[in-house]
Amino acid sequence: MPWWGILLIVLGALLLIGICVAAWWVSTFNKLVAMKNDVDEAFSTMDVYMKKRYDIIPNLVETVKGYAKHEKQALEDVMKARYSSMTANTPEEKAKNENWLSGTLKTLFSISENYPDLKANQSFQNLMESLKNIETEIANARKYYNAVVKNFNTKIEMFPSSFVARKHKFEKRVLFEIDDASERQAPKVEF
Repeated sequence: MPWWGILLIVLGALLLIGICVAAWWVSTFNKLVAMKNDVDEAFSTMDVYMKKRYDIIPNLVETVKGYAKHEKQALEDVMKARYSSMTANTPEEKAKNENWLSGTLKTLFSISENYPDLKANQSFQNLMESLKNIETEIANARKYYNAVVKNFNTKIEMFPSSFVARKHKFEKRVLFEIDDASERQAPKVEF
């Protein structure tokens, strides 16, 4: 075989390898873009449910305020936490403020336990039922968000897709986690 025939075979093999690498690069990039969009969509879905909760909170606070006038500080804390959660700009801030809001809502619920008339109020019961349903939706949305974030973070950290992720500046996303360590422990049940 003449030297130019060998050269054509080598060039053809190099071209084939180049095409395979380019196809892998494009495929990996497209997969990362799709996963990033899944993360953004999951966060938006969770944000919609949190917005519904933000809309219920003022009505709940006003209902409690009518019965528990001396619990002013707790009610103000709920509204501050609501505002902080609503105005958070990043997923990190949102997660931190959502944990704060959940804690203040627990305080609000414990206050309601001290007022039997409030617990019997139909408006309060309706608001609590709505809030309970929304909290369930938020929990489901958080699970989905955390699942897609885990998949995305895994993909951008694994070899060889980490090359594409670094080159195109794909960055890890934060998970929604519980800040308060006491909430992670199982409740103590006594009879």
